Amino acid sequence: MDMQDIKSFNPTAKAKEFEGKEYKVFEMFRKDWAVVTAGTPEKHNSLVIAWGSLGTIWTNPGKKTGATITVYVYPTRYTHEFLQQSDKFTVSFFPKSLRKQVFVLGSRSGRDGDKETESGLTPKEIDGTVTFEEANFTFVCRKILQQPIDKANLAEDIKEYYAANPEAYPEVDGEWQPHWIFMGEILGTEGEL
Repeated sequence: MDMQDIKSFNPTAKAKEFEGKEYKVFEMFRKDWAVVTAGTPEKHNSLVIAWGSLGTIWTNPGKKTGATITVYVYPTRYTHEFLQQSDKFTVSFFPKSLRKQVFVLGSRSGRDGDKETESGLTPKEIDGTVTFEEANFTFVCRKILQQPIDKANLAEDIKEYYAANPEAYPEVDGEWQPHWIFMGEILGTEGEL
């Protein structure tokens, strides 16, 4: 931003309603779990994630507030393929009373069967992508970045973490790989946290 932009920048000029809410960002993913879904209403897949963040990047004064959500997905996960191929994705949160149903989405692969039917959760279309009827709250996102984390730039303790957890992070091409970053511009929300 140049000085003129800074003087005229009003972050609420194009703020959407969701930006006025308070989020417990350190609990949303770690404690409450989240489900990332990508694909179309006809063909999609979902995954429980515990790694994610909310933030602001690439603002455009008067046009974009830069509100983003970032999720991190391991490359062997089936949902990873859907995220790579999709322009949009959702991140949804569920009531604690549905933990068992949500757990199914994270403990089974969509490659091996119909985990949605097994979970008892009901997919529904939202802005050309998918969330679930039972979700308390959903972020609808336009994908603006996808890239693998550069393995060479990770701290040694993080490299050790991956290497020590081969069941959680199976090898790809003979060695562990880091997660991929999928960042989405938040287009809107549905529901209440």
